[in-house]
This record gives sequence, structure tokens and C-alpha cells, in this order.
Amino acid sequence: MKHRSAGPLGPLPAFLGQYVAAEGHVPDGIDVVPFFTPAGDKMWLVCDYALARRVLTDKRFSRAEAVTAHAPKLNDAQPVPNSMMSMDGAEHSRLRRVVTKAFTTGRATAMAPAIERLADRHLDAMAASGPGTDLIEGLAAPLPLAVLCSLLGVPPEDGTRFRDWVEVLFDISASTPQEKARRRLELIDYMADLIDTKRRRPEDDLLTSMIGAHEQGELSMGELLTMGLTLLMAGYETVVGQLGLSVHALLSDPAGYADLRDRPEELAPTVEELLRLTPSTPISFPRVAVEPVPLGSVTVQAGEGVIVSLLHGNRDGRTFTEPEGLDPQGHDAAHLTFGHGVHRCLGAPLARLQVRIVLERLVGRFPTLRLASGPEAVVWKDGLGTRGLSRLLVEW
Repeated sequence: MKHRSAGPLGPLPAFLGQYVAAEGHVPDGIDVVPFFTPAGDKMWLVCDYALARRVLTDKRFSRAEAVTAHAPKLNDAQPVPNSMMSMDGAEHSRLRRVVTKAFTTGRATAMAPAIERLADRHLDAMAASGPGTDLIEGLAAPLPLAVLCSLLGVPPEDGTRFRDWVEVLFDISASTPQEKARRRLELIDYMADLIDTKRRRPEDDLLTSMIGAHEQGELSMGELLTMGLTLLMAGYETVVGQLGLSVHALLSDPAGYADLRDRPEELAPTVEELLRLTPSTPISFPRVAVEPVPLGSVTVQAGEGVIVSLLHGNRDGRTFTEPEGLDPQGHDAAHLTFGHGVHRCLGAPLARLQVRIVLERLVGRFPTLRLASGPEAVVWKDGLGTRGLSRLLVEW
């Protein structure tokens, strides 16, 4: 399977979509361009792979400054100041150390048998109800939800309670500020109650471990609450999106799906290509320059905001020889889907594992899987900072 299409990109945030051609291609030669955010502030959008890596590692571009009151805003749903994603330097490292051990490649690998059992259970239900189903509702949404509940220690019966809440962190225009505020409060109340329950009845899970870190003075109560919410939300919506996008990309080219079935040795590199070409997170969180910084064709002044287009960086023809084609032979450069530098996504090994298991199980159990016909078969989510599908009807 070489140089195949990754399928349509679907809706993108307006400020990002204006730099993507109608047929889904990203233009060559764009490095740094100005744009106005949905909040009405001017920022810089970085579309060049090499410059993106610079921004994501250069200490002159601060995440902490980006969440201050005076900073330019992408929208009103950015992480709070005491979130690990909103900190720089030693403060960021302090919080990251508390949860790093739970997200290593080895820890993710140890979870593989349990994830395989979960996937098989959902595929059994698909097979029993077939020969067609909504793959989002039947697999892509419940699988990462169950994985997160197991990792954090969320009671399975509580899992569906926050499915309508988790888009808050990534919401750009899908709901009103009042609705977002209400949902945030509900999430906070839920996490506070869960922490109190775990404190009284500790178990072998990540949330109990974080409570122990709080009791030893490594986390404040506010940081504990925020970290629990961040892991719960970020680890769900992005993986749901990535699973749906990956399957959709493969099924958009039936020959590609057949090739993967016939060449199982190409599964791992194909997963990396799908992550590169169709990331569920198309942009980074904003950063703010703390001093003037020359960046490509512009100079970013102190106080100005910068966002990296991970989507453009992943398809940069100056870095990737087949920038917009799925090539399981791979590339020399690493994709930016999980970020780069100290803020690189902690959950990358777990997300990658779930995509691999889902694709492996699908091609094994449903060799004739295909997209259902009709315009209602594929419904894209819109108004979010993440990309994804709300419906993916398939047949076999």
C-alpha cells in the first residue's frame, strides 16, 4: 500500500481552513501567516514543519503567558492557568512527573490485552447486529471511554455521564459561553466527588496515585482537580476522533484497506501515516512570545500569540517526500500529531495503541468492511478545536 489517498479532511476551524485548498491539499510555500481568532484577536499561524518544531521547543514562546488575562485568545475554552498544559519550565515538569509513569510505552503495552478484549467485545456486538453499523457509536466512542475509566479509576457506570461534557476543552463555536460554563461546573463537581470517594476508598488506579501525590505535597488540591479533568477530557475526545478519522481514511480507499488486510506487517507504519495525515488535533495550543523572535518571513513581537498548524506541518512538502499520500514505507521525519518538545502529548503511546488494535481487529474480523452509501453515512463534527466524526456508517 503506497502513496494512497487519506480521504477528505472534513471541516476545519475557519482560520485554518482558509489555508487549505478546497480539495483538501495544503499549499506549498506557506511558513507563517497572520489570522484573526474566533475571539477577534490577531495571532500568527505557523504552517512550516521546521518552524513548528522551533515554536514548540523555544522557551521564548510561552504557554503560561498565553493563559494570562491580557494575552490574545483563540477562544474562551482554553486550559486554566493551573493546568499542566498551561505551564512552563519547572512548574510544568513538576506536574508532568506525577503522571508520567502511567503513560509510558511499557505501561501502554501492558494494557494491550485488556484493550484487545474491549475491542473484541464491541466487534462481537457489531457482528451480531450487522451487516451494518455506526462505527463511532459502536466502537470509536465507547472503547477509549472504557480505557480511560480503567486507567483513571472512573466507575464504569459513571462513564457515560461525561460524554456530553468532554468537548468543553476543545469547543470553539459549538455552544454558547453560558452552556460551556455550566458544563465546566458539572465536570468540576463530578471530579471533586470522585476524588472524595477515592480518598475514602483508594484503589489501584491513576486517580488514587494522584491523590497520594497531593497528600505528600506534590500537588495542590486545585492542581489535582484540574489534572483529573484534563486527563479525562483530553484523553477521550482526541482518541475518539483519531479512531474515526483513521478508519474513515482507510475506507475512503478500498484498495488500501485490502492491502492492509493482506500485508499485516505494514500495520504499524500505516498507523503512523494515518496519524500524520489525518490528526484529530489539527492545531497546537497558543503560545505567546516573551520577546521579539524572528520566525521565517516575519518577526513575532513580544506579547503576540502563535499557533502551530500541526496539520500543515505534517503535510509539509519541504519535509515529507509524499506529503499528502499514505505511504507505509514511512518518512525520515517524525509527525507532529502528538506535538513536540516538553509539552508532547503524554497519552501518545496509549492513543497509538488503541488505533493499532482497532485497525488490526477490524481487518481481521471484517475483511469486506466498506463505507455505507449515501450522504448520511459520514457526518463530521464541527465547531470544535479537534477533528472527528459524529457518524461513520459502515457495511460488510
